[in-house]
Amino acid sequence: MTIARLLLVVAVALVDADGRVLLAQRPEGKQLAGLWEFPGGKVEPGERPEETLIRELREELGITVAEPCLAPLTFASHAYPDFHLLMPLYVCRRWDGQPCPLEAQALAWVRPGALRERPMPPADAPLIPFLIDLLGP
Repeated sequence: MTIARLLLVVAVALVDADGRVLLAQRPEGKQLAGLWEFPGGKVEPGERPEETLIRELREELGITVAEPCLAPLTFASHAYPDFHLLMPLYVCRRWDGQPCPLEAQALAWVRPGALRERPMPPADAPLIPFLIDLLGP
């Protein structure tokens, strides 16, 4: 039995004052282009997941997040053909700045009950029930 390469990626559900969650659409030219996902990214060597989120949110959305505002919620574990993805999901309700698409991605604020209406990567979709339990539909 061959063990696939493990890839650690971290994601966040940014929740606005109206209880909506921010999704980003993967831009053309990237793997899984066109699918909607929770913002985040690959954890670099020597980086903690929270540090990754703070960096990625600054680079991708131009917002500043303080580490105490990141609350772990759940995680996804998904086998892709050439790697196994482990993805902790955090929830964040406070940040500085207005999320802007800095990497040519589309952004959408979506009610938790409507998240399933957006096509998502296989690892993201199983996280939706946890957000609905936390935030309501």
